[in-house]
Amino acid sequence: MKKIIGQRFDEERVLYGSYGIMVYNCQFDGPADGESALKESKNVEVQDCFFNLRYPFWHDDNLKINESEMTENCRAALWYSKHVVITGTKLHGIKALRECSDIRIEDCDIVSPEFGWSVRDIVMKNTTAQSEYFMLRSEKLAFDNVTLKGKYSFQYITDAEFNNCNFDTKDAFWHAKDVVIRNSVIKGEYLAWYCDNVTFENCTIIGTQPLCYCKNLMLINCKMIDTDLAFEKSEVEATIITNVLSIKNPKLGTIHVIDVGEVIMDDVDAKGKVLIKAKEEYA
Repeated sequence: MKKIIGQRFDEERVLYGSYGIMVYNCQFDGPADGESALKESKNVEVQDCFFNLRYPFWHDDNLKINESEMTENCRAALWYSKHVVITGTKLHGIKALRECSDIRIEDCDIVSPEFGWSVRDIVMKNTTAQSEYFMLRSEKLAFDNVTLKGKYSFQYITDAEFNNCNFDTKDAFWHAKDVVIRNSVIKGEYLAWYCDNVTFENCTIIGTQPLCYCKNLMLINCKMIDTDLAFEKSEVEATIITNVLSIKNPKLGTIHVIDVGEVIMDDVDAKGKVLIKAKEEYA
């Protein structure tokens, strides 16, 4: 591979259309304020680089980025790219990942509103994120040990699996479909309304009015904390190993719970059952 080491670039499309290069310890910054540094490139490795300009990685194929930094000025950093591996990197620009496929992100720090829109086939591990509308309309996600803080996350996603994650995010998983979440903590208001075929297993769910208007919803050995008016108009099978503040008008299914402060059944179409089950029975 051709090596580019220790240089500073600020021109427009400075490495446009590159093939088979390694970019090491370089800075993309300066008064010329040029965009699209590595657009339309293929087989590129980036190591220990600093990006402070816009749109560096558009329409790239087979890209590796390691131990680098994309600042808040590096907006829309990766669009329309495929076969990308990003490790140990700060992604701090808005709209950092969009319309991409076959993406692996590991040991990264993401601070990026509107991150990950319309992405297909993404693996994310050991990563922290702050974002709004995180992963909107994306599909085929596999997340492990990801910590997220933000709003409106994972809306309209499909075919996804989450393990050992911690999400502090309101209005998450709205309209999600074919999703499994295991051994995770999900904190936030109005969780997963209008979802279809979503399973929570060994999870802790925190916050008001979760899991309403759902279809094919399943909870397996989950904890629910400070949750009230749960399951309204939902089709649900659930085993909950804590008390619930209130459950309202489940449409269909059976909810097994240790105790519930109030069961509200004031809708004639609410046919779901709420069964109190002693804690010992869950052992």
